[in-house]
Amino acid sequence: MDQKFKAAFLKKWYTYFGDSELPVAFFYVDEPGDTARANIPDKHSCIIGELNIVRKGKPLAWSMQAIGCGGAKRYLGYTETIRPGFEYFLSTGIPSEMEGERYIRTPELVKELMANLPCIPALGKYIVFKRFDQLTPDEDPLAMIFFATPDVLSGLFTLANFDQPDGLGVIAPFGSGCGSVVQQVLMQSEKSDPKAILGMFDVSARPYVPKDILTFSVPMKKFEKMVDGMDESFLITSSWQKVKRRLYGSAVTAAKPKKGQIPGGV
Repeated sequence: MDQKFKAAFLKKWYTYFGDSELPVAFFYVDEPGDTARANIPDKHSCIIGELNIVRKGKPLAWSMQAIGCGGAKRYLGYTETIRPGFEYFLSTGIPSEMEGERYIRTPELVKELMANLPCIPALGKYIVFKRFDQLTPDEDPLAMIFFATPDVLSGLFTLANFDQPDGLGVIAPFGSGCGSVVQQVLMQSEKSDPKAILGMFDVSARPYVPKDILTFSVPMKKFEKMVDGMDESFLITSSWQKVKRRLYGSAVTAAKPKKGQIPGGV
């Protein structure tokens, strides 16, 4: 991560969004170095819930063996396979054999859906999730994941459309919680005009995040453009000032960055 860019974003973030939660980055490596390895679970586990540790400031690296959900193994790129009968699991179920989640009307529709969701192979033995302020110069994140409240989402959504002539800078495709923050954003990364992904609508993943939180995931190419446009966007207007008051009390002026959280000790 370029440290000048890192410092610029942190300064702008604290200026316009106050103490709102910083995004989490992810990238792949073959050797995680000093980053702690996620424990290998002894039962099913949801990586969305495990990311709460990362959000609080502890970077973690997951190997395929440490991912405790078959779907997550696929959506994070570690296998192309999916559980047998998945088309029934996501839809109607099988009487006396399997309860269906009923997220999709029919098994046939599930098959069509999965055919349009290619498995993007993992680029390393480990996938590392790390909060933005902890990124080092030798780390090259693929995307940013914001866990955001409605007011923060309004700012991110509008910023993502700041340079979009069609107003379609953000999409909200159906998918799992982990799929929306990794698979979908990687699919967008391969496009010339990548979109941000509004996610965490997965009913099964909702219990792992607070009730007022959704995710907003952005490929790095788009994230860099969003950061570049912040100082000339709606964020400098009186309209955003009204939202800022709700983000950090009654403050009307720019929030000051916290000492030590911007490179150089600003």
